[in-house]
Amino acid sequence: MKVRVCFHDKCFDGASSAAIFSRFYRERIHPKAEFLYTGMTHKASQPFEDGIFDGDENAIVDFKYSSSPQLTWWFDHHQSAFLTPADADHFRHDRSGKKFYDPSYKSCTKFLATIAAEKFGFNTKPIAELIHWGDIIDGAQFPTPEFAVGLAEPATQLALVIEAAPEPNLVPRLIPDLAEMPLAEIVQLPLVKKHLGPLLERHRRSVDVFRERIDYRDGVIYFDVSDLDLEGYNKFIPYFLHPDALYSVGVSASPARAKISVGTNPWKETSADVNLAALCEKYGGGGHARVAAISLGPGDLVKARQVAKEIAATLRQAAVQRH
Repeated sequence: MKVRVCFHDKCFDGASSAAIFSRFYRERIHPKAEFLYTGMTHKASQPFEDGIFDGDENAIVDFKYSSSPQLTWWFDHHQSAFLTPADADHFRHDRSGKKFYDPSYKSCTKFLATIAAEKFGFNTKPIAELIHWGDIIDGAQFPTPEFAVGLAEPATQLALVIEAAPEPNLVPRLIPDLAEMPLAEIVQLPLVKKHLGPLLERHRRSVDVFRERIDYRDGVIYFDVSDLDLEGYNKFIPYFLHPDALYSVGVSASPARAKISVGTNPWKETSADVNLAALCEKYGGGGHARVAAISLGPGDLVKARQVAKEIAATLRQAAVQRH
């Protein structure tokens, strides 16, 4: 039995969801299953290439829906989960009992674990640590900005490696370990350790970069690091530097895309009233109400900067009106 698992790549929640799905599937569905992992990235074009669903069963976790008849399992929690209204309609009419969606969850990790336990009798106790940290990291439920930026915990160090390590196919190699091992042990694996030191140093340097680059006005942080190798930057640094900010808008770039990241200060959520997923959907992006993004082609940096500045202006206006 070959199972293809498509997951949100370079994302702790995506990797954790894939790990939990694999353990659940092996324990409750098919003990001899062989898993093949494909990391999915949000981009301007259609994310699902022909032939991607090549397993006996095919799953998507923590990523957009596909109406392909080859897709057998789906778990997601993003507000912007459907590429088209037709996809949303297709999901609503699905009667397989294997496709699940709930945008009220902070993380797909916790959502998937909850469904697997409640509907399929999966024992989540052995992976309680992974579920706990998946929910904290993806839900930005850190006690303070200093904690989020300090990266002292094995889970936050592992998240840094998953999100920022330059090695191709690193995350698929880590997923089986996430399903079985304590996070403190995974951080000590040679595969992780070789990246962790350099990435922690880059993280420390990036705090100074952000300090220089940030334009903070009217409750909104704007920055552009698209000329630097910083796509996997720690998204809490802006709030660490400007704890009174309500929103942040940033431009970054990689060989695959130009990206606009839009976020709400998680320590100021009660003061925020703009739905960022809905705002980004106007530009072809999406995400959650409190954190969202837009992906453009790698050659669209000029447009990305223009869109980011428009969004920053919109959020500044909303923040000023609020006061």
